[in-house]
Amino acid sequence: MNPDQRSPGTGNTAERGKSGPASPSGTRQTMREIRDGIVVVWWRFFDWLAVVSWKKLLLVSLLALILGGIFKHPNPVFALIVASFIIKAVAGGKRRAELTANEATQRAETEQLERTVLEARLEALQAQIEPHFLFNTLASVDQLIQTDPPRASRMQQSLIRYLRSAMPQMREGSRSSLGQQVDLCSAFLEIMAVRMEGRLQPLLSVPENLKSAVFPSMMLQTLVENAIKHGLEPKVEGGRLEIGATLVDGQLAVHVLDTGVGFMPKGEGGVGLANVRERLKALYKDRAELIISVPPWGGTCATIKVPYEIAPTTPPA
Repeated sequence: MNPDQRSPGTGNTAERGKSGPASPSGTRQTMREIRDGIVVVWWRFFDWLAVVSWKKLLLVSLLALILGGIFKHPNPVFALIVASFIIKAVAGGKRRAELTANEATQRAETEQLERTVLEARLEALQAQIEPHFLFNTLASVDQLIQTDPPRASRMQQSLIRYLRSAMPQMREGSRSSLGQQVDLCSAFLEIMAVRMEGRLQPLLSVPENLKSAVFPSMMLQTLVENAIKHGLEPKVEGGRLEIGATLVDGQLAVHVLDTGVGFMPKGEGGVGLANVRERLKALYKDRAELIISVPPWGGTCATIKVPYEIAPTTPPA
């Protein structure tokens, strides 16, 4: 007998085994996917019910009733509409509140991330600026040691005070207070007064009870540097620079007033002031502002207004 000759039906046994009915595990997997899809669609429909207005829901329901009548299935459509109205009335408010809370949380996290990125950029900028300032000051001290030792000693003492004010703020990384920023600017002004050989007369008029208020770091020094560079240094006889602070309608208003040559803006007032405006917008949105004004007697007054709040106290190490 030829081995290739087989009895009828035996030759397709393996093929029938391969193409037989689906295994139970495959059926369960398919059913699980269908169930998961139904759950996803249900929760999306539930979220839509929570946020949609009653007017829009009514219009959609009328349209569904018309379509149900056209396709001759009005009863299931009517049952779905009644169930939708009941769900929205019973659970819609709670779900809408949950969705609103989640959106608010996401916005807060996004804003916090923007603040973190902005502060990181500020720290990088500060890391670039401060060495330049230190090198110039040390060079001035070295020159004055040979020509005017008493002035060199005063500048060195002011530089030490500046570093004592600046270094703890850079290490802490917490929200700075107005008092810390005033101390930093006071030491900076002492250094600049020595450099300008009496052409700079600094005046601090910040009440003690406002020094504990929150105030963004480096902003006040930016205004002081801008006033000296563009207002007082170009003026032959120099002038006075005043730092003051008041409370105005629940806002902390900090100003830098100089009697220099006056404010002559280019575009939006230079890179320094543009950076201040950008930081204020990122930190406070529309609740803070930078105002540049010209007093009647001349010079320039730059004022920063921020919401008034007390800076948290740092526990002793």
